[in-house]
Amino acid sequence: MTNGYPALAATDVETLVQRIETDLDAIQLIDVREPHELEIASVPHFVNLPLSQFPAWSPTISTQFDPHAETIVMCHMGMRSAQMCQWLSEQGFTNVKNLAGGIDAYSRRIDRSVPIY
Repeated sequence: MTNGYPALAATDVETLVQRIETDLDAIQLIDVREPHELEIASVPHFVNLPLSQFPAWSPTISTQFDPHAETIVMCHMGMRSAQMCQWLSEQGFTNVKNLAGGIDAYSRRIDRSVPIY
């Protein structure tokens, strides 16, 4: 437990790619970055739920996504996605993972054609 909250589960970009390649139907992918960030760099299969638009999408999160399916959350470096993982857990999501290093790690370690910003 850290700061009164349970430690968040995390996954790395290598595991993300393996899950996308072998079991895409079993995972849910959420990108919490802003639209202008998506214009710079993105990863296929992620649903964009920008944190700045939280009031628009938060009421339907448990009907848009399965609270019990593996859910991987991404942002630029991992801070905003950690906030989202905490919030999802508070909403009853039971298998939430923060993508360690975010799209920055993906760009550096998986696909160098994805711009670093």
